[in-house]
Amino acid sequence: MSDRRDHLPTGDRLAVSDHLATNDHVWQQIRNGKPPSPDAVDGIADRDAVRLGADGVARLRRDLRSEVLGAGPLEPLLDDPAVTDVLVNGVDGVWVDRGDGLQPAPVSLADTDSVRRLAVRLATLAGQRLDDASPWVDGLLPGGVRLHAILPPLVADGAHLSLRIPRRTSPDLTLLHEWRMLDDTQARVLRAVVDARVSFVITGGTGSGKTTLLGAMLRAVAPGERIVLVEDTRELAVEHPHVVRLQGRAANVEGRGGVTLTTLVRQSLRMRPDRLVVGEVRGAEVREMLSALNTGHEGGASTLHANAVADVPARFEALGALAGLPYDAVHAQFASAIDIVIHLGRRDGRRAVQEIGVVTRQGQTRLAEVVPALGAGGGRLPGWPVLCRLLGLP
Repeated sequence: MSDRRDHLPTGDRLAVSDHLATNDHVWQQIRNGKPPSPDAVDGIADRDAVRLGADGVARLRRDLRSEVLGAGPLEPLLDDPAVTDVLVNGVDGVWVDRGDGLQPAPVSLADTDSVRRLAVRLATLAGQRLDDASPWVDGLLPGGVRLHAILPPLVADGAHLSLRIPRRTSPDLTLLHEWRMLDDTQARVLRAVVDARVSFVITGGTGSGKTTLLGAMLRAVAPGERIVLVEDTRELAVEHPHVVRLQGRAANVEGRGGVTLTTLVRQSLRMRPDRLVVGEVRGAEVREMLSALNTGHEGGASTLHANAVADVPARFEALGALAGLPYDAVHAQFASAIDIVIHLGRRDGRRAVQEIGVVTRQGQTRLAEVVPALGAGGGRLPGWPVLCRLLGLP
């Protein structure tokens, strides 16, 4: 493997190798689950100030910070503004997503030990423990990058890492239209969804652009409205003058101190939200969210993993079962709380809105269903008249 220090002058390279190998204090901190301090890392470089000079010390500091405090060989990928996801498949390769599907990246890691050290170090920077006793971690790195890592033997061929990079800026609906994520009619409908203060759910698979679209729609909310945003891990970028963020917390190694989304949704209702937003609903918090949207909190929103708009009621059934809600209660709450479902997928390799549906009730059974109203390319579907009445469109 080509080492990241190969590009340095010989003196710098020897200093890096020597100090990384011999500075037991810094690496012992990492092994003990404590992130090393920037001062400690800079101190290593400063010891060679006489030999390296000011420029050499600056280069060495930058490289050491990347190796010890940053993501090492993954750092250039995380700095790329086009990259949204970085995936490390053990020693089998690194993949990135720049919005047009996964592609291999010209980065390699020497062996399984190197990948494991990288995973453990990043987990430590996220304030989490990753070892044989706790072989997976889900956390947030400095700068907002979401980390998931898992160790063998739960995964083969070395540790695997998944890094989700938050957008540095939140695109608006106009920009998404320019990116061809929305067509003309879809853009008009989504603006009407926000203006009409109807509640909506954005669905799709992993990496389909759900949080990107949600952030763009929330950016269109009137500046006088107060948005209370509940997330398990901070991921949603929202450019709005009045956003209150609540974030869950994982339990510590003793199983204490955890704060769930269910708890946070309950707390959010006491914070006078004009719009309640749950970043992603995936568990028992669905009960509190549906209850809130049924008690006067209009314009709420969330995202959900689903394969199509027609599958959304069944997904809510499953989530409601986790919360102990009976089948008919889930359908009644869902039909009253949610008005619109927006489904995303990939078209020609690009993220795009595939379908917009409207929530209605079936005739005799009164069960909730989502009727497709608008397809890709502006195609009108059976639910279009209902959607127009709901949003006040001609």
